[in-house]
Order: sequence, then C-alpha cells, then structure tokens
Amino acid sequence: MSQKHYIKRVAASASLVVCALLFMQTGQPQGPQVGTDYSTWRDVMIQGADVCIIACFPLLLVSTYKLFFSPMELLKTLEDVGYIREDGRSKARTANDVRRRRTTGDLPPVYPNGWYRVLDSHMLEGGEVRDVTMVGVKLVVFRGEDEKAYVLDAYCPHLGANLAVGGRVVGNCIECPFHGWQFRGNDGKCERIPYAEKVPDFAKVDVWTSCEVNSQILVWFHCDGEDPQWIVPEQDEITRGDWVYRGRTEHFVSAHIEEIPENAADLSHLTHLHTPGIVSGVDLRYTNNKTWQFVRHDWKAQWAPESFPNNHCSQMLVKHSLYVFGRHWPVLDLRIVARQVGPGVVFLKFDHSFLGRGVIMQCVTPVEPLLQCVSHTIFYQSNIPALVPKFLLKGESIQFERDVMIWNNKKYISKPLLVKEDCAIQKHRRWYSQFYSENSPRLQYQHNTLDF
Repeated sequence: MSQKHYIKRVAASASLVVCALLFMQTGQPQGPQVGTDYSTWRDVMIQGADVCIIACFPLLLVSTYKLFFSPMELLKTLEDVGYIREDGRSKARTANDVRRRRTTGDLPPVYPNGWYRVLDSHMLEGGEVRDVTMVGVKLVVFRGEDEKAYVLDAYCPHLGANLAVGGRVVGNCIECPFHGWQFRGNDGKCERIPYAEKVPDFAKVDVWTSCEVNSQILVWFHCDGEDPQWIVPEQDEITRGDWVYRGRTEHFVSAHIEEIPENAADLSHLTHLHTPGIVSGVDLRYTNNKTWQFVRHDWKAQWAPESFPNNHCSQMLVKHSLYVFGRHWPVLDLRIVARQVGPGVVFLKFDHSFLGRGVIMQCVTPVEPLLQCVSHTIFYQSNIPALVPKFLLKGESIQFERDVMIWNNKKYISKPLLVKEDCAIQKHRRWYSQFYSENSPRLQYQHNTLDF
C-alpha cells in the first residue's frame, strides 16, 4: 500500500474512532416527547454538530498536509483530455472514434533516436518490478539488490512469459514467473534454470542502455542499435537535494512525437491559444468566454538551436506577464529558459526573485507510433512553500491540456502553408530531423491498433 493511501486510511479510521468515543461519552439522546421544550432539540443538534466537526478533524489535517506539504500528482488517461463527447458516448468511445477516423497525414518516422524517460526514480523501490511499454516494445524495469535500475526486454526467450508480470527480483536478476529462469540485469544472461544441469550460453534477453539521473530512469533508443551519442545533463541542485520533488503530471497524447516539441518554435500560437487566463480552463470552446477575460497572459518568446557540440539541444526563452482587469501584476512575471535535449527531454527552468528557483522536466516518451506519454515533473527550492511549485505545475498542466486538445484532433501536414512570421517552424523541423536515421521505423497503419 502506498504512503498516500495509508495516510488516508489512518485518517478515516481516526475519524470513526473519535466519532464513536464522542457518541459513547455524550450518550444517545432520547427523542423528545410531545411538549418537550425547543431547547432540547437545539442541544441535540449542537451536540451532533460538535461530534461531526471533531470527528472530521483528522481528515482536515490530512487535507491540509496534502495541500501544503505533499507533492501534487495529476495523472490523466488518454480519454480524459482533448476530446469532445457527443450523443451520449463515453469518453473512451469518443477518443477511439476520433483516433480511428482522423487523417494522419504524411508522417515522419515515428520513433526518433534518443533518450526517453520510463519512470521516475521514486516509482521503483528496491526489489520492485515494473511493466513498461516504449517505442512499441514491452520492457521490464527492476531495481536490483545493488539499488541499480535495470531495463530488459520483457518476454522470456524460453516460452514467452512477461517477466514484468509476476516476475520477482533475486539479487540483481529478474526471475521468470513461469519456470523460474533468472536473467542478470547487467547483461541479460541467464544465470540459473532451476531444473536444468546446465544453462545454455545463448540463453539471454536483450538489455536496453539506461541511466538514472535527476531522479529519473531513462532508456536509450536507436533504430540501428548505436551507442548513446550524448548524455542527459545532470541538474546539480537535484543531486545535492537543494531542489526537492514537488509533484508531477502525466498525459497521453494522440499525435506524432515531433508535433509536441515543435510548439516551442510555433511562437504565434502562444498569443492565440495561451493568452486566455488559466481560470478559463482547457476546453477551447470556452477559453475565450467573456466571463474570464479579466485575466490575461502575455507571452514573448524566441527559439533557436544550439551549436556544436550541443547541436542536439535547442533553447526557447519565454517571458510571461499576467494582467488582471488590465493591470499588470509584476510579481508573477516569469522568465523561463526551456532547454530541449534530444527528442524526448526538456528542462524548463524558473528563476524568480520572489517565487524562487526550480525546474520542470517535460519528458515525451513514445508508447506507440501515435501515442505519447508526456510527464511534467517539478523540483523546487526546499525552502519555498510547496504551494508555489504546485501552483506553477497546475498552471503548466492547464496550458498544456489546451495543446493536447489541438494535437488529439489535428492532422500532420508535411508541407505546411506558412507565412514569414512562421519561419522558426521550418527551422525547428530541420533541427529535429537529425534524430531520424535511414532505418527509423515509419507508421504501418492497422485499423485495430488504435483501440485501447
């Protein structure tokens, strides 16, 4: 049981115990007889209200703790965001219908070469096993006795059992739940077959190159099996513990992976899509409602690729201002440096004299050709109240979900109709093309693969 659910159960149990003790102490009030004074009813109601207030106190404490101290985690499924339900259809059916009927367009290769996040470090404790899908491949991720995270192909070469479903960690090996074969995490070699005298030399599963940095576990993918061509930069403030984990969001986006980072170069969409205040929500049918026009965001941004040897990186500089009833609130002026490293990792760094310093790591991981898992994980100064980074993360989530509604319903246009003010988009596409190789896989459309 997770710590979060454990705290909830303890609080609920404490509330019931308090309620029972108070009820026993006050005794069950006898129902008033005919002619009883009105004050008797009033006393009974006051006692009942006192019991309710005191009994709910533990739950209030838990809610207060979650608000001010615990990390915020907003985890959305694919059908939760970006689709418009009609004719009484369920959210899942609506999402499936849109995905089946949408025109995909002339797509680039679907899996760029690069590093991709599979898990946050705190999601994999010692001896724990996780089932993960990345670039259309089932993987098993486990933490061995040496506290290292290992990533292997999930299917046992013996008879095809999924090592992540029922498998267990033995030392630094993963044991197959079907017949007990044990595979080493570092090289995938089978170390033990419990009923065999000898282990064949060729008995092994493929190992995926991985690293654990910035409290995240990342896996390297290259269509030709080449070694990593760059490393994910370490954020020293996270390693030293100066910045602490304050929460994460997770969304699933039905789009080509390149369309998500391309937003960094699409500067004009900021003023149209993201100017309405976050109080107007994420449904694009209502974000420009006059009710919410008293809150407006102002954005100024520029994007550019970095030069050698960091040509796999690019930077977006963003200046944000908030206006309420036409009045500028400089206390919420933010200057953000968004540095993209490869196709799947972006560091959004905050540095504010009043709100403090921190980083949101946006990670885009391709699950299937047109299904991306996008996480935003925030680390922030430990001496800044947790409400500040949680507010920033929530605001980021609202703005991001507006983009999701666009991505989930759009078509990819390989030769877009652009004006000169859109020149950064083509520049971004040329920069991003370096992550494709001649053998990078392309979409092979099957009608039933878009169901979930």
